[in-house]
Amino acid sequence: MSDGGWIGVRVPATSANLGPGFDCFGLALGLYDEVEVRPAKQTLVAVSGEGAAVVPRTECHLILRAIRATMDELGGQPRPAGLALRTTNRVPHGRGLGSSAAAITAGVLAGLQLADHGPDAALALHVACRLEGHPDNVAACLRGGLTISWYEGRSGERPHVLRLDPHPTLGPVAFIATGQASTAKSRMALPATVPHRDAAFNAGRAALLVHALTQAPDLLLAATEDRLHQPYRLPAMPESSRLLTRLRAAGVPAVLSGSGPTVLALTRSGAERDLALGLVAHDSGDAAYRALALPVDGIGAVVRGG
Repeated sequence: MSDGGWIGVRVPATSANLGPGFDCFGLALGLYDEVEVRPAKQTLVAVSGEGAAVVPRTECHLILRAIRATMDELGGQPRPAGLALRTTNRVPHGRGLGSSAAAITAGVLAGLQLADHGPDAALALHVACRLEGHPDNVAACLRGGLTISWYEGRSGERPHVLRLDPHPTLGPVAFIATGQASTAKSRMALPATVPHRDAAFNAGRAALLVHALTQAPDLLLAATEDRLHQPYRLPAMPESSRLLTRLRAAGVPAVLSGSGPTVLALTRSGAERDLALGLVAHDSGDAAYRALALPVDGIGAVVRGG
């Protein structure tokens, strides 16, 4: 086990789905949580920033649960009696920007370090996906850039990820809602089946989206059209629906970030970025949103110390 020094992990925010890439596309964004952990005689948790008033200060903290799950997965590892954890959270909670994926990723990577296991991309993805329940956010958080994730195996038990470099002109703008949304409740709005024509539509748009994000950003408006999840989720988020409609009507490729309520504009130039920001700044109805221009993160999670 690690000798007791602080292990630091920096993890980026992420946006999943990106329109038609439901549960498989992810994009890492340049907004970061900073995590430090070390073995201790008892568990001590210090949190600053986003969620500081509500996250647990016990072993129930998601990062600590991810650390324990990782060490259990490795088997035979001595478990420290306690863990000292301190975090600086910048990724908003419950807004569709991957805060739970960031916490899980940080915990998994810290757990590997605590167990002196060393880098293990496959194991990290496996444990993180099991804890998160789906791979899109954790894949992007681990690897950075644009990721496409999927499962293989007879029972779909082996997660895989392909990482791609987005086009250098891509400039995401997150319109972060002041209110929160529950991913679990948002998923309850999704139907058990969809019409075949809608599934075919999304398959074509998802394929186009890969090309648009990496090679031809002028196709992003068409490539981000979706019939699989956004039409079912947006009625419960009228402000997000209105903002998304206005941005797209102005020609700005915009999508619901994850399960919302944040709206992500995939702007392709400084002029388009200014257009998106201006549309919101001059409409009092969009006061519930904080605009944040973010670079694409090309590195993913970073570990230091141990």
